[in-house]
Amino acid sequence: MRGSINYLKPMSVRPAFFAHDFSRDNLELDAQSVEIRNARTAGDAPTLAREGFALVHHRSAVRDFGDADQIQQIYLPEAERLLLELTGAKRAIMMRGAVARFGERSSRYRSSFNSRPARFTHVDYTERSAPGLLQKLLSTAAPDFKPRGRYAGYNLWRVLSEPPQDVPLAVCDARSIEPGDLVPADAVFDAPGAPEFSFEAYLVRSNPRHRWSYFSDMTIDEALVFKAFDTDSSQPVRVPHCAFDDPGCPQGVPPRASIEVRGFAFFDD
Repeated sequence: MRGSINYLKPMSVRPAFFAHDFSRDNLELDAQSVEIRNARTAGDAPTLAREGFALVHHRSAVRDFGDADQIQQIYLPEAERLLLELTGAKRAIMMRGAVARFGERSSRYRSSFNSRPARFTHVDYTERSAPGLLQKLLSTAAPDFKPRGRYAGYNLWRVLSEPPQDVPLAVCDARSIEPGDLVPADAVFDAPGAPEFSFEAYLVRSNPRHRWSYFSDMTIDEALVFKAFDTDSSQPVRVPHCAFDDPGCPQGVPPRASIEVRGFAFFDD
């Protein structure tokens, strides 16, 4: 099918986007109609080692994804085990907490910090920001751990709403990305009542070579796992992603709700 993906237009200043007050965004977006393949029906299912993303069956023991204690005590350890299983890494460490997002039709849209769908194509980290974010994570989660050799960052995305999803997540084959497509930008976290901080992310310019996919009718017992960063350039390094409106979705379905966690996997002893 074809869907509308928001890319970045050429800009004379450095782009910036805000987690909470998006009226402050410094972005010029370029909506493009692109082919988005339903990877669920593909004869050759995508893999982390080839395209940089994969859909996996994963039933969680969490009963309430809105409960921060269950996220910390149950879901993040589950995610670590899943990354180890999928990647063959020696160790995995998840970032604390999770990001719940709700489609614009939901009564919970923008009901909490950073809770709107990401409506522009982006990659969460760059070569500059990933090492610093990792060190910040290790300083609290594993202060005695000293990574050696290869490490990689991953996102685990799960729907909480029943299928079909009106606002699915599209992911782009890492092999179809060219260096000139990537534009460094400031991702600014502006939580009310807290000091602002930012780190560098990538926004993406349009390129007809891009190969987009999504997975239809996702369920809560599935996880979409995709690459955010890798120190090994022979591997898929990054998967741009973007929320989009499914033009074939029936009217009146429950609005999309989803939850995302992020972490790093380490491949050397």
